[in-house]
Amino acid sequence: MSKRDRDKTPSAERAPQTRPPAARDDDSAVIALNLPPAPLSAEMAAYFAKCEEKLGFVPNVLKAFAFDMAKLSAFVAMYNDLMLAPSGLSKLEREMIAVAVSAHNRCYYCLAAHGAAVRQLSGDPPLGELMVMNYRAARLSKRERTMLDFAVKLTAEPWSIEEADREALRQAGFSDRDIWDIAAVAGFFNMSNRVASATDMRPNSIYHGQAR
Repeated sequence: MSKRDRDKTPSAERAPQTRPPAARDDDSAVIALNLPPAPLSAEMAAYFAKCEEKLGFVPNVLKAFAFDMAKLSAFVAMYNDLMLAPSGLSKLEREMIAVAVSAHNRCYYCLAAHGAAVRQLSGDPPLGELMVMNYRAARLSKRERTMLDFAVKLTAEPWSIEEADREALRQAGFSDRDIWDIAAVAGFFNMSNRVASATDMRPNSIYHGQAR
């Protein structure tokens, strides 16, 4: 078969091209900084063990913070409070905020990790992909779209937030406490995105195949 004939072969019939499993390297080279891990405190050792039990792995973001137990403990406490504690926002809504903010910031780590969480929590793999690529293309409820528009505006132009933006959230069914939680989740991921980008933080390779 000539090269021209091969080029005409439907892509589905072509032999797949193989590439080195580069993503697996992300499981060992977590960040680009030389920050050796410190001995885990009893509390953090138990937390890592819980992650292994429930998830089957320890998220790389935790390994990245493990050079300093005070920073690791503070990160875990803030994350668990914002993303898992009782709130007027569902866990899925909070993950959607994480992805919309991370998409604006082009944060590879958080898009991989929290895109997988949206797929899992929603049971809708295309939604997870839409959130990563462009949440505006997703068929969202008015509540979800208003929430994400606010979170992304807060990310891109925080100085432009005004009463009309808060009132739009109220009209979409959010309480003032919910507005605080939306802002807090968006703010947390803006911080996390910047730290992840600055350190070239790499997501666990397992995230790429989850809930597909």
